[in-house]
Amino acid sequence: MIAGVCGGIAEYFVLDPTLVRIGYCLLSLCSAGFPGLLLYILMCFIMPKKDS
Repeated sequence: MIAGVCGGIAEYFVLDPTLVRIGYCLLSLCSAGFPGLLLYILMCFIMPKKDS
């Protein structure tokens, strides 16, 4: 919920944001945390901003 990355992915794929967040947390924990954190930071800069 920091930068809206998981919410944006859920919106793009028409999924529940909670499920995407849980899946992302599980994936990050299974990969020792660091790769998941690095990927999240990269996605913060790569993903386009939502038009208001």
